[in-house]
Amino acid sequence: MTGLIPLLVAVPAVTGLAGFVARDLRAAVPSTTGATAITPPGPATPAPHRPRIEFFNLDHLTNTDAKGFVRPVERFHVEPWGLYMARAVDGPSSHYLESWLLPGLSLRATVTRRNPAHHRNPDYRLDIGEFTQLGPKRWKAVDHYLDIVVRRGRTAELLGVGELLAAHAAGLVDTAQAHRAVARATAALDGLAAHDHCVEDWLATHGITLTWL
Repeated sequence: MTGLIPLLVAVPAVTGLAGFVARDLRAAVPSTTGATAITPPGPATPAPHRPRIEFFNLDHLTNTDAKGFVRPVERFHVEPWGLYMARAVDGPSSHYLESWLLPGLSLRATVTRRNPAHHRNPDYRLDIGEFTQLGPKRWKAVDHYLDIVVRRGRTAELLGVGELLAAHAAGLVDTAQAHRAVARATAALDGLAAHDHCVEDWLATHGITLTWL
């Protein structure tokens, strides 16, 4: 855990919004200036778990999810900036999922279509992770715990801080991986804030145009 402290001290100096990222992280890290540790706010630290891994097979039109279930995919589409996937979701609150894997930004942008009885979902969820093309027809996603929930024109909320810290403390991710996750989340939050929390406008500055059904 102490390996993260230099980053947590440095992050707020980048921009005011970067301090938003560091706030919860610093709160969960023991103080190095005194004997009393800072108590994390809110719920107890979650049980550590390994990074969630998914595979995408374009030939077979399948998505192997983080639990190992093979899900049929309705559509894949490849662009220079990443991979698009659309598939049905069999759940009580949702019925359809669309995702873009964006390796250059270490992001996965997802829109989930909710069932009528449930509240409207956020415009986007941005997952921080490693997204790689393993071959012409096969991709891999490794989730690095941090998510950003975006409501266009209003807010961008960081989630998953406790999961990242728990995984780091348990040795499931090393300090370099944790640093990269925080830096990528910070960059995304800064970019969104500079573009009125509009994912499309921010991504356009990187030459990325996402399309959805």
